[in-house]
Amino acid sequence: MQKPPFWIIPVIVVSQFAGTSLWFAGNAILPDLQQQWGLIAESLGAITSAVQFGFIVGTLVFAFFAIADRFSPRIVFLVCSLLGALFNFLVYLVVRDFETLLVFRFLIGACLAGIYPVGMKIAAGWYREGLGNALGFLVGALVLGTSFPHLLKGLGQTVSWQEVTLSVSGISALGGILMFAFVPDGPHLVKGTKFSLRAFPIIFRSEGFRDAAFGYFGHMWELYTMYAFIPVVLTVYVLAHPVESINVPFWSFCIIGAGSVGCIGGGLLSRKMGSARVAFAQLLASAICCLLSPLAFRFSLDFFLVFLVFWGIVVVGDSPQYSALVGTKAPKEYIGSALTIMNCVGFSITIVSIQATIYLKSFVNPEFLLFFLVIGPLLGLRWLWPLVRSSGVNHGKNQPQTEV
Repeated sequence: MQKPPFWIIPVIVVSQFAGTSLWFAGNAILPDLQQQWGLIAESLGAITSAVQFGFIVGTLVFAFFAIADRFSPRIVFLVCSLLGALFNFLVYLVVRDFETLLVFRFLIGACLAGIYPVGMKIAAGWYREGLGNALGFLVGALVLGTSFPHLLKGLGQTVSWQEVTLSVSGISALGGILMFAFVPDGPHLVKGTKFSLRAFPIIFRSEGFRDAAFGYFGHMWELYTMYAFIPVVLTVYVLAHPVESINVPFWSFCIIGAGSVGCIGGGLLSRKMGSARVAFAQLLASAICCLLSPLAFRFSLDFFLVFLVFWGIVVVGDSPQYSALVGTKAPKEYIGSALTIMNCVGFSITIVSIQATIYLKSFVNPEFLLFFLVIGPLLGLRWLWPLVRSSGVNHGKNQPQTEV
């Protein structure tokens, strides 16, 4: 079988990174907006949830109308990257109040539904063997992309929110152009199965899919809330240790971006250990980090940052493996619907988790905020355990199908 041209996966990864830089752009500029507009602390949950809700709605619309099947995925990726860049640019150009900002963040989330999942579909069109490994790189690019606005802000404390916004818009547009110019439709590109909500009870009667999906739901309860609150956690540490100084945006980038190591490393390990075991190990490590998080505020600064970077690696490193598990456990005729439903429920859970954590912030010591996230990983481990027990070393056979 002829191998894809060497530049295909690098261009897809760079384009995915560029497009998904839109995801947390609002979070990176929020501290500046809070000062200028007098926003309350709870605005963090609202701005994060707006993007998540937009992504959920966008994913359902894309699946229902089979947009990535009706049109070339690379064209869909280009259009969504350009639209996302435009909406982000309009944040700079016309937004002067928080309510309008939420509308544009919702629209950006909807555009991300044509970037992240469609990028995976483009990769599936080129890679039949080793797709799971390729998805590890793609999710790693997603992680770096979501953390990138924090890096822009952290490179210079004098960088304005307007400059960060304009930079992210330019990068997103460039990513779409690169994908369109250098990655034609692959030889293995297939149409996904037609999406149907009627598939919901059918696929959840599949025990293997149910176990993988609920493992993913537990993982999602923790993931985006941890990402949203990393700047808060770093700030709380500085307040508890006034002699210490932390470049909060820069270290937010390092902690979130470290997840790319977990995604890529997990993809490589899954070829020998199997996806269930890799997902279980990383979710267990992440659960332990949740439990230790209140104690971490007693650590020295260096050890505190090392702890958070390790947590950043394992909190997302299991993400690609859930797609791999669904690809092998869901009924074959409903794989497309299964992935769509799993993603939509998972991202809906992130909204609940973020809002619950915002609510808890009024009642508990901020050092304990991330401790309560352990509920998700513990439930996820309970559902993953049957898959671990039944799995053997499959040498890469447990890979997702091409209907991404």
